[in-house]
Amino acid sequence: MAIETKAATDYTRNELMTVLAAREIRDGDVVFVGIGLPNLACNLARRTHAPNMCLIYESGAVGAAPERVPPSIGDPALVTGSLMVASMQDIFQAMLQNGKIQVGFLGGAQIDRYGNINTTVVGDYRKPKVRLPGSGGACEIAIHAQRVLLVAKLDRRAFPEQVDFITSPGARSKGKTRAQWGHPGRGPVKCITNMGILEPDDQTGELVLTAIYPGVTVEQVRANVGWALQARSPLQGVALPTAREIKLLREKLDPKRLHIK
Repeated sequence: MAIETKAATDYTRNELMTVLAAREIRDGDVVFVGIGLPNLACNLARRTHAPNMCLIYESGAVGAAPERVPPSIGDPALVTGSLMVASMQDIFQAMLQNGKIQVGFLGGAQIDRYGNINTTVVGDYRKPKVRLPGSGGACEIAIHAQRVLLVAKLDRRAFPEQVDFITSPGARSKGKTRAQWGHPGRGPVKCITNMGILEPDDQTGELVLTAIYPGVTVEQVRANVGWALQARSPLQGVALPTAREIKLLREKLDPKRLHIK
């Protein structure tokens, strides 16, 4: 039976982001995932091109194969059919810190020009304007995952030149590279946004625009980041979602639009 590859004509930006994130997962990858669009992307990848990927959730489910996309990492659907259920200590020490995780998905309240993430405070740490949830497992994922995928919507407040607090390190922080800090993982390899794709420059580590979505201009992207965003030449387009991918998202994975609104 032939696989449907015809491009969809009707899709939202959230759906496009989800599909592009899913395509970054390789068959056989061990993926550390949370909730939201990354969760949806992982389950889409598992049902399309990466059936042998291994989903690991912070709550302890290893090799999760949920029949439905769970709304939280504590959902019982993650346990049914999983390879094992471990303690959070085992997840972080035996798997993440031991270099067993190929892909980690992250997002945050702020992402700066080097892919550093802030999920701690907005404003001064001692007198913050907003106090955020904190790191959770994000810092460990950013340091130890073999490659990190960022998923976030562009906005000048969310993409400042420098984050107010570095919760999770990116390609470069406080004037040092990841190697100088001793971080074993590669760090962020792509930032999938609602307007285009940002990737770290090989020399400087600074995020640059490498691909843009249909109907979006470089000027629009630059207007939504807080630094002088560079664009790679030639700038690439993206392969649009297929009709099959959109059908899976809407009818099987997220029929109630819990993640794609």
